[in-house]
Amino acid sequence: MDRRDDSCCGGGSSLIGELVGDVVMWRRGDVSACLLAATVSGWLLFGSGGYTFLSLASNVLLLLLTVLFLWAKAARLLNRPEPPIPEMCVSQEVVNEVAALLHSGMNTVFSVFHDIALGKDSVLFYQVFLSLWIISIIGSLTDFTTLCYTSIVAVLTIPALYQKYEECIDRYMRFAYLNLQMYEMVYERFSAKCFHRARDLVIEVLKEP
Repeated sequence: MDRRDDSCCGGGSSLIGELVGDVVMWRRGDVSACLLAATVSGWLLFGSGGYTFLSLASNVLLLLLTVLFLWAKAARLLNRPEPPIPEMCVSQEVVNEVAALLHSGMNTVFSVFHDIALGKDSVLFYQVFLSLWIISIIGSLTDFTTLCYTSIVAVLTIPALYQKYEECIDRYMRFAYLNLQMYEMVYERFSAKCFHRARDLVIEVLKEP
């Protein structure tokens, strides 16, 4: 891929990221409201209505293709215009944008995993640990489909609420972070004391005849 493709991918990725940010933060209220309404409607339809996404999608596609097929056949027999369906294809630019966005996301995840595994960022570890712990608890209480719908609703509501009450939330988070730092220092001192005691005990045992 040449420099022109790299610049296109970078620009497309930034545009997609900006669009996602606008939707999440409700800067595009109509899109955010429609997405939230569609998510809630889908949860009510698939979760409470007894339908499954695969069966509903198959039935809708079956009905659509049947109608279009019969329309095209009848139009040829009656010398009428065929269904106005444009030619469908995915451009290389769209593929590059999606690949660049996926590449950036995977690198971010790997970077976070690397920093946590090497113990470089304690705050990041606590954030990921808390997030995974909450997801584990929620996952044990509900199924995957409901979890996906709940996650979308949370993404569309929590960031906007945080932006609105940012000062109050930051104050409590700062207080919690200070407490975690204190507990971490106590744990490190306790671990070091236990290690020294165990080492001295081993040395004394080895010295005995």
